[in-house]
Order: sequence, then structure tokens, then C-alpha cells
Amino acid sequence: MVKGMTADFFPAKDLFHVIPADTSIGETPIEIHMKELKALFFVKDFAGNPDYSERKHFDPENPPTGRPIKVEFKDGEVLVGTTTGYQPSRAGFFVVPADVDSNNERCYVVAAATERVGFM
Repeated sequence: MVKGMTADFFPAKDLFHVIPADTSIGETPIEIHMKELKALFFVKDFAGNPDYSERKHFDPENPPTGRPIKVEFKDGEVLVGTTTGYQPSRAGFFVVPADVDSNNERCYVVAAATERVGFM
């Protein structure tokens, strides 16, 4: 896992660069190849809360925007959220988590890393 910032991530590109959060200014960014990823998580805070257990359901008081989706990764992790751009033929897609308190603002899911994807 690499925590850091990127300025050149585009879903259609095969690679992008990350400046790790713990590096000094001027150090060379790390090259990340999409084929090596499970997902790219756009987070609120690099530290997060390791004790927080993300809810896998939607708040009935706040109906979701987008199409509800459940993603099961090959490593067993499950992501529940909404998407506006899932198509099985694409290399990946964005998901906004169902849990508004999640540290993840959105995720880019690499389709090759998924076991099962289904609409809810």
C-alpha cells in the first residue's frame, strides 16, 4: 500500500505517479502500474481510523445518488456504494462508499481485481 498524492491519474492510462506522503520535497515519485492495483482510494485523511468498521449499507434517511453497487474483490474485501459509470467491458470504474463516515471519499476499482460486481 502506498499513501500519497498524484496529479496524473487517468483511468484510461496504464500508469501514474504517486508522491508518497512520507517523502521529502523533491524526491522522485513512485511509478504505479494499473495492472498491479486492486483499487485507488481517494481518502479524507492518510491516517484514517484503523478501528472504524465501515458500514456496508445505505442510510435510509439519505437516499444514494447513483446506482447502488456491491463489489467483491478477489482478496475477500467487500465495497458497497454507488456508481455512475460501471460497465463490465471497462478496465475499471468509480465507486462512492455507502458509508458517509468512511475515510474513503471515492474509489477507482480495477475490474481485474474483482471477483463479483452486482447492482443492488
